[in-house]
Amino acid sequence: MELRTLRYFVAVAEELHFGRAAARLHMSQPPLSRAVKGLETEIGAALFERSPAGVTLTAVGAVLLDEARALLDRAETLRVRVATAAGAATLTVGLLGDSSDPGVRRLARAYRDRHPGVAIRIRETDLTDPTCGLHAGLVDVALTRAPFDETGLEVRELRADPVGALLRADDPLARRTSLTLADLADRQWFRFPAGTDGRWQAYWNGGTAREGPVVRAVQECRQAVLWNGTVGMTTTGHEPGAGLVTVPVVDMRPSRVVVAWAAGDTNPLLRPFVQVAVDAYLSA
Repeated sequence: MELRTLRYFVAVAEELHFGRAAARLHMSQPPLSRAVKGLETEIGAALFERSPAGVTLTAVGAVLLDEARALLDRAETLRVRVATAAGAATLTVGLLGDSSDPGVRRLARAYRDRHPGVAIRIRETDLTDPTCGLHAGLVDVALTRAPFDETGLEVRELRADPVGALLRADDPLARRTSLTLADLADRQWFRFPAGTDGRWQAYWNGGTAREGPVVRAVQECRQAVLWNGTVGMTTTGHEPGAGLVTVPVVDMRPSRVVVAWAAGDTNPLLRPFVQVAVDAYLSA
């Protein structure tokens, strides 16, 4: 009974769907199905009840899920302790733009509690690099926002935040309870420099080429609004700052907070960090 097979089983048990589990594991569905079937043969009992709509755990599967989670958690703890003893227990974490997100603070506390022997090095980047240096190999793992070029990366969603228009408080649209992208079509928007990831640029520009000042950082975005009356998208859960308001934009897709790392990276500190991140954001 290999740890890899148990990870496959846990993914299916949590997603209750082979297709979604395969996507989460960044693999095709047939080898995942074969691995789970082989595990059932090895155990001598069915782990899932299968139907066209998905799967449900059997009683045996429920028992194995509890035990597999505990075993995998223990295995990751072992890997971290060995890395610590070998003097390799430093993880470089990339943070995007404004690191005041309460999810980051919860994660920092939880990670210190669970892995006090691991040193965390922080690299905060501006809004021109949504991977926080992952593609350049400057960080081990990134806490950031999608969308961006995910080539060669693994990505897990942690949270999805509603998006709104950042406006000056005296802007006529600031009195509205909600807006659409069409309401903002004739306004100047802040933009990112040439060479910024195209998926990222398109998302924050509402899917349309815009005119307006070029910015690199969160504070530059806010100042562009204050000084020029520029419009830009931001998440609605954060305090926008003095003299500014955020009005929800109903036809903008939510902004996804994600944790991302290089596919195939065997750093033993990565998986425990990702798991603590998932747990910390789910506990909000």
